[in-house]
Amino acid sequence: MIFKRLSFFTTLVALVSTLISLSVSATEYSTGWLNNPDHPPVQLRYMLTGQQDTASNTVEALLEVKLDTDWKTYWRSPGEGGVAPTINWELSNNLADVDWHWPMPKRYEFLGVETLGYKENIVFPMTLHIDDMNKPVFLSGVLTMSSCTNICVLTDYEISLSFNPADLTASAEAMHLYNQGMTLVPKAQATVELDALSWNKDKRVMSVVATNTLGWKSPDVFIDGETQNVQDASFLKPRIHVDGNTLTAQMDVSSWFGEPKLLGETLNVTISDTDFSVEVQGIANDIPVAIAGGNTNLLEIIGIALLGGLILNIMPCVLPVLGMKLSSVITANGLQQRQIRMQFLSSAAGILTSFWLLAGFLIVLKLSGQALGWGVQFQSPYFIGAMVLITILFAANMLGLFEIRLSSNTNTWMATKGDDSYAGHFVQGMFATLLATPCSAPFLGTAVAFALGASNVTLIAVFTALAVGMAAPWLLIALFPRLANALPKPGLWMDKVKTLFGFMMLATSLWLLSLMTNFFGTAAIVIVGVLMVIALLWRLGKIKGRKPVILAVAFIIFGTGGGLIAGSMTADRWATPLAKDHFWQPLNVNEIQVQVSQGKTVFVDVTADWCITCKVNKVTVLLQDPVYSTLGEENIVLMRGDWTKPSDYVTGFLRANGRFGVPFNIVYGPNAPMGIPLPVILKSDEVITAIEAASGKGQR
Repeated sequence: MIFKRLSFFTTLVALVSTLISLSVSATEYSTGWLNNPDHPPVQLRYMLTGQQDTASNTVEALLEVKLDTDWKTYWRSPGEGGVAPTINWELSNNLADVDWHWPMPKRYEFLGVETLGYKENIVFPMTLHIDDMNKPVFLSGVLTMSSCTNICVLTDYEISLSFNPADLTASAEAMHLYNQGMTLVPKAQATVELDALSWNKDKRVMSVVATNTLGWKSPDVFIDGETQNVQDASFLKPRIHVDGNTLTAQMDVSSWFGEPKLLGETLNVTISDTDFSVEVQGIANDIPVAIAGGNTNLLEIIGIALLGGLILNIMPCVLPVLGMKLSSVITANGLQQRQIRMQFLSSAAGILTSFWLLAGFLIVLKLSGQALGWGVQFQSPYFIGAMVLITILFAANMLGLFEIRLSSNTNTWMATKGDDSYAGHFVQGMFATLLATPCSAPFLGTAVAFALGASNVTLIAVFTALAVGMAAPWLLIALFPRLANALPKPGLWMDKVKTLFGFMMLATSLWLLSLMTNFFGTAAIVIVGVLMVIALLWRLGKIKGRKPVILAVAFIIFGTGGGLIAGSMTADRWATPLAKDHFWQPLNVNEIQVQVSQGKTVFVDVTADWCITCKVNKVTVLLQDPVYSTLGEENIVLMRGDWTKPSDYVTGFLRANGRFGVPFNIVYGPNAPMGIPLPVILKSDEVITAIEAASGKGQR
């Protein structure tokens, strides 16, 4: 009997000891419920789940908050009012950092002020980063939390907790709460991609375009960021439109500090839907995007496209087709107004058709997931080869080396129609466009980027506007045919002018042929070029005799060689010779961040051999002082992306910066880690200013 009582007593002692041990263990994992007597509507506790990762030196924890009815607290970005909760851990020991995981907030409005936050019961998961997992950790923090109804109260709560990471064991209750909270925290989704993030400074509107391959149901969009410029801005409730798998949202932005400064800032874009939430990052640019369900931005971009197409006429890339243009104007002299009008309308129709073909080509690439961009067709050796052949035929025709003879019946039929050259003018218009595409013009990149980021119908509309802008000179003469009659009368001088234009077109053919060296090697292309010139000279001799051949050969030899000799002899007196280009590293996005973190300034040049605007920028700015000397400084790192051939890497870099064509130049530095993009047409002072601003030598 005594032994039975002793056994019972021993068991009872062991049970009590176990309960005491569990109680102590529970106390070590949690602060217990805390409240402030001056503010009873709020209770909270801080808990450890017992989960730890020795590889990353982390321990999982959570902050649970209970609010009485109608009281709310705030998200990390509280909206137009309120204060986000924060914890000051500076008195803690063996604690390196704390990651705060934020569940999706809800929108609340009071007296016209919109805030973002939570009501009732909220769990904030947290990850503690420990300095040494083998030593005790002392958590000592002050939680500052704002809670509001029709009044707001800012309250402090002291959090104190000690534990040894090596001794932690899992707490079922804490793990359940932690996992419950994590299910509400936005995560990356492979099916969701951020397509555009555009800031309209004038309208103070941020536009977001995102794609979800699984479709959208009832999405909402939130924007915030880490920098002071972003935190000073309030992003209001978005106007959302869903078209298939594409979400388009516009958010008005306000700031208590005047005009929001968001261009080039890194933003967190958080999107919630009925069954998931996702968070992605993007850099705000000023490239307009197509806003479904509204016409305002589309009308603006149509105007930009018209202007971009018009400016394309005066870009250096149009010089090769100057012969075709002026030939059309010259031959129009003396014709009836109806004939002049029809010729120039035919040229305009050729331009329109060519732009529509480009739009169709880009739509096919878009649907197949290939690279998109202005002038991307010059990445194809087949396209370049076709253009070489066509420009040779144009050159030979303008030099009078061949003519197309039609039957007498055909000539009679076309004569009765008023003119037999409408088809020729149509073709001229088409190839004027195709030969102009290696150039980028101001406003052209904005219009093309907008079009490629929009629907196919909008893409066609924007390219139509580009075509109308480029065709404007033809359309002007079609509307006022008497303008053509103001030109000098046709005569023998026209043959000399056509010959000059023919040689200009032949030079274009040789330039296009030189682009083929990127695909077939220099030796093979040189042989083809020599044979091509010999064939043309042979045909010239057969048609016009020996004298024109001798003159042409002399022009080629002395015009090329003599020009080089004269240039070298007179360079010091009459011109500034081009300097030897600097060494450029291949484009490497990861290396950019490494160099910037080391205090370097990185100048990126994305170019292509077929891009004439790129060549102009290089010759007139990059190889001239003061830019040339600045790029050679020790703290400047030069990187070049080559888009001559298709490159997914370079294309991805362009798209990440809201660009769809070359040239593209951007400067990164300690004061501009997200980069300062430069205009399409470079100017020395703008380049120097951007480099100084990025490096911290000047003010933006």
